[in-house]
Amino acid sequence: MKTGLKQSLRAVLFLALAAFLLWLSFRGIDFSDLWAVLRKANYWWLLPAIAFSLLSFFIRARRWILLIEPLGTAPRLINAYHAVVTGYFANMIFPRLGEVAKCAALGKKENIPFDRLVGTMLVERTIDTLTVLVIFGITLIAGGTATGSFLSENVIMPAERKISSSLGSATFFTVIVLLLAVTAAVMFFMLRKRLSANPLLHRIYSFSDGLMEGLKSIINLRRKWEFLLQTLLLWIAYFFMSYFPLLCLDSTAKFGFDATMFILVIGSFGMAAPVQSGLGAYHWIVSRGLLMAYALPLEEGLAYATLEHESQMVLIAIGGAISLFALFGKKGGKVLSSVVAEKEI
Repeated sequence: MKTGLKQSLRAVLFLALAAFLLWLSFRGIDFSDLWAVLRKANYWWLLPAIAFSLLSFFIRARRWILLIEPLGTAPRLINAYHAVVTGYFANMIFPRLGEVAKCAALGKKENIPFDRLVGTMLVERTIDTLTVLVIFGITLIAGGTATGSFLSENVIMPAERKISSSLGSATFFTVIVLLLAVTAAVMFFMLRKRLSANPLLHRIYSFSDGLMEGLKSIINLRRKWEFLLQTLLLWIAYFFMSYFPLLCLDSTAKFGFDATMFILVIGSFGMAAPVQSGLGAYHWIVSRGLLMAYALPLEEGLAYATLEHESQMVLIAIGGAISLFALFGKKGGKVLSSVVAEKEI
């Protein structure tokens, strides 16, 4: 099957999943009530949220440059910014393509090896995951049990019941999976010389070498304190991106710090779902979370999720098109798709 057709089928499959999640989110909703809420919303509060979103793109671009510098090169901030926005834009087409796309875009523009950039991307992903866990811990320490109870009742316990009913003991299943993973990893590295004769496996080994080099870059950071500051500023920007849309609605305008932190945590789970830009998953988890934690009616919660999510999607759609043109001109789409197709494994 040709690469283009394969990618298109995968994109359609994940789009169908997003459509199902959207249906699940809006099932049983009184759309006349939802429309009444949206009609009365104060949309001016979306402007500062969009401003903080643009700021977050620049902060993420600058932080990425700090990770790239130990590799012996320092891309221009404007090119890193356009690559970051291009990555978000690619996520609207295919889940997780954005991380590959932004590395491919910057590598093509700045002539940086793709594999080395992927290592820095993995460092970013790891740091972002740890930050979400820290925020989660802060909400619990601060006395906000809403996050913990919601995730326990809607994510952790259902998953455990599903595994137990289909595979027996969840603990036993987890141990078996871990043992198989460790065995596969050991064999992968012990048989490297023999397996490298295979072109595909040789490519995978080269790819993993680049990943390891990128992961080591965090140790050799020249400005570690600036990196930590940029990480803090990035999540402050994310906080206000979630906070200002709350002011759009009368029912959520009274929500403050704790509710915004709650939305940051559960919203991160929604955005991590394998659908385009968290479409559907974000709407479901945020609206149900606000219902359970703050007794906010579903229509109000979905109105908030729609305002927050779709305003960002419009920004990324417009900004992504501009960034692609800024990087590669009129051939931006073709250049990016060809590079991603070549690098994706």
